[in-house]
Amino acid sequence: MFFFSTSKTQSRTSKVQPSTWTKTIVASMTSYIDAGSIVAGAAGLTLWEAYLGMDTNRVGLLNACSSNALSAAIGALIGGRICDLYGRKLVYTYDLLFYIFGMLFIVFGVNYPMLLTGYIIVGLSVGADVAASWTLIAENAPAENRARHCGTAQLMWALGPAVVLLLSAVVNYFGLGLLGNRLVFGHLIVIAFIVWLMRLRMPESEEWIANKEKEKQLIASGVRQKTSYWDLFTNPVNLRGIFLLIGVYMVWNLAAGTGGGLLPYIYEKAGGVSTTTSQVLTALLFGTSCFATLFIFMTLADKYSRRLIYCIIACLYIAAWGLFLLPKEYLGLTVFVAGSILMGINNGSGQQAFYQMWGAEMFPARYRAAAQGFSFFAARCCLSIWLFIVPQIIGKHGEGMGIAAGILVTFAAISMLIGTIFCPNTAGKTLEQIEEERYGER
Repeated sequence: MFFFSTSKTQSRTSKVQPSTWTKTIVASMTSYIDAGSIVAGAAGLTLWEAYLGMDTNRVGLLNACSSNALSAAIGALIGGRICDLYGRKLVYTYDLLFYIFGMLFIVFGVNYPMLLTGYIIVGLSVGADVAASWTLIAENAPAENRARHCGTAQLMWALGPAVVLLLSAVVNYFGLGLLGNRLVFGHLIVIAFIVWLMRLRMPESEEWIANKEKEKQLIASGVRQKTSYWDLFTNPVNLRGIFLLIGVYMVWNLAAGTGGGLLPYIYEKAGGVSTTTSQVLTALLFGTSCFATLFIFMTLADKYSRRLIYCIIACLYIAAWGLFLLPKEYLGLTVFVAGSILMGINNGSGQQAFYQMWGAEMFPARYRAAAQGFSFFAARCCLSIWLFIVPQIIGKHGEGMGIAAGILVTFAAISMLIGTIFCPNTAGKTLEQIEEERYGER
């Protein structure tokens, strides 16, 4: 299996080093527990709503502060900068302990403050981990297969929610109610602990080590000044990269975050389907994402036009949310199945997959994680505001779904246009080559 093959470069440099694919898979598990935590919350939202007597304001605040939004944004902003200053491994290794700590608040939560606290802690750890792990994947990946390696994180991003939702459907089938949702969150604690143990054996990024040594030499010789965080916002090349990432990811994520945090809720409120059916439909979305990642992004994005692939997949997402513009009486199982499949294809091989890859490709190692952390911060901050508002637009019984869908279609269309027009030409190039083309001599 190609996932566990050892690259020639890796075997030459060190026989005791984990293979490139081992490093990629261990780093990619961040996406499993991140997306799993988001969707576990969405799957049990109506149960917690009833148990705690939450109104739409409390539902909105919970989503706004979750790992889908504000807390993850702050975690990425801080974690990305720490990664560039002190190494990817520092954040990469220890933040899962905070994740587990936060999860315990959720699993044993008996009131709204406990649940909210758990969501915030989990979100902070997830945000920091994303900045570290996604950067590590790209830095370890061979240039000719970077999309395949980066796509592994997207595969796990889909697999986590698929497993979570199938587990949720099973526990609901057996009538476990809120206890079942607690057990689903509990399985993420087990996975996080196992991944933490595996990460203890993973090395620091060789790309980061080499660039840190070179930076010290250049600073000592007076050729370069010490890297400042504000270089991200004063260098025109950096600004172009950040604007692209924000334009692609932030705008798209307003729609995608709505799906990730509220889709089962939307299916139940707008379509009147049962909790179990809504979870199976959302599991279909993420199951489709797995196949789309494997057979579209990971298979094609290293070989064919990334601009064309991006455009086609982004257009499918416009069509997916467009289905919800239908009058409420036409919203039902058939429409929801079609919507789940279209969203799944985009989720696996669309904007987020390209954002993750471009975020690492377009910046030097000295502020690569910080750039990705800042763009992730901007995206999730905006999403937190939107997630506070959108439940009120949708309404208690889904009466405002048409208005919400129109806004989501607009978000998807803007993101499609930005990524298609400004898609960078980075396929098959090493990170060093891309840096030289964008910034001049290293």
